[in-house]
Amino acid sequence: MARLRTVYNCGDCGAMHYKWAGKCDSCGAWNTLVEDVEDPNSHTTLAAGMALIPPGEAQPIGKLDASVGQPLSTGISELDRVLDGGLVPGSVTLLGGEPGIGKSTLLLQLLASWPTRSLYVTAEESAQQVRLRAERLHAVRDNLWLVSEPSLTNIVAALDKVKPELLVIDSIQAVADPTLGSAPGSVVQVRGCAHRLVQEAKRRNIPT
Repeated sequence: MARLRTVYNCGDCGAMHYKWAGKCDSCGAWNTLVEDVEDPNSHTTLAAGMALIPPGEAQPIGKLDASVGQPLSTGISELDRVLDGGLVPGSVTLLGGEPGIGKSTLLLQLLASWPTRSLYVTAEESAQQVRLRAERLHAVRDNLWLVSEPSLTNIVAALDKVKPELLVIDSIQAVADPTLGSAPGSVVQVRGCAHRLVQEAKRRNIPT
């Protein structure tokens, strides 16, 4: 069995170092290296994830069907304006901001107006907490499915079961892949989980 190895990841650029240093050799930032653990099995996991996406086929750009990638309206005009028309099927959008500014509230408002089946994954709060907030926002509806789950493996299983047309993860920093030997929120976990979710969004052709 391969051994876990201590590494140091830069919190700014994500570069990995095998020895601690005060300055990141990649981006030049100071005091940004954070101790983490590298799991040799993660390379196998990455290869398995890449196998989910069928190989691309080169073709003249004029033969591509542009209607397939048309943005889907979120039902919130200002959000549509920021997203240049809405959410594109197969794409992944990152909603960032300081804690407490209303990211989760905005996501529930989006889900309240989404016309088809959607899946809300809360990796930090309990399902009951989200349900109470949804009631206040009048976002409780039959097409909105909710699961409180931090495990990436179980999130993918929920995708297989629910088969949503929109996936919301709240938040990516709390999601962890059990096959990666590092703590939730680490650079390795966030990068690995985000990569897998991008693959799933493309394979299922759903906005995330």
